[in-house]
Amino acid sequence: LVMQLPSAFVPGKAASSQATDSSPESSQEAVAGRRALLAAPVAAAGAWQPARAADGSKTRFNSLMDVQYIAALGDPNAKSGTGAENWGVWRKDPGPRGVRFWQLERMLKEGGIAPAKWKFDTNDWWLEEHGLIMEKPDFPMPPGKYMVTGDREVTTVLTIYPKDEQGKQRWELADGAKLYDVTHLPCRSARYTPGAGGACSPSKELELEFPVEPGAVMPPVQGCNKQDYAVLFIVGVEA
Repeated sequence: LVMQLPSAFVPGKAASSQATDSSPESSQEAVAGRRALLAAPVAAAGAWQPARAADGSKTRFNSLMDVQYIAALGDPNAKSGTGAENWGVWRKDPGPRGVRFWQLERMLKEGGIAPAKWKFDTNDWWLEEHGLIMEKPDFPMPPGKYMVTGDREVTTVLTIYPKDEQGKQRWELADGAKLYDVTHLPCRSARYTPGAGGACSPSKELELEFPVEPGAVMPPVQGCNKQDYAVLFIVGVEA
């Protein structure tokens, strides 16, 4: 997962986005090299101007020193919906913390512990668009208000509501934005779990399927169930 931030965001209006390279020769080096582009503009932004959520409430936001990432499910054309209890969040960029397919065997011999100290789960593993195996996000998405963007045209407020009596969570975007508007298309992520056969694991040959084009679906893996997730950037949190 990689991004470049514009110098400033104005909620509900266009952000001047810079292009990203979706097919680096070395995924870890490309991802790590772009991390330096994140901190300066976000830190410089300080506190955001108060912004209105979808319910009309006016909220002040603090910018994040490090961008966070939402793994979201839903109709790309929806402005609100249910199912946010199935959304997750990466507090740290999982890209630079990921591992290549050829590193997996050694990692399994070391108890499934990655160099970045996260643990690989053979029954629930994730891939990103460059073919890096990455850590799982944290589930569920905590309720609250978040300033989100897809680093294209729209930056707006996402509200995640508390769980109802059935354990369901609603989500809603402000400014008439759709989920697609705040999805970062170059970032792709998918969750792989065992299918009916019970065997589901990444192989070295799978690396030939990468990188994945922006907006495209992630490749299937034999024996696995696959769920593609949209990726949203969190650039501000409720003050």
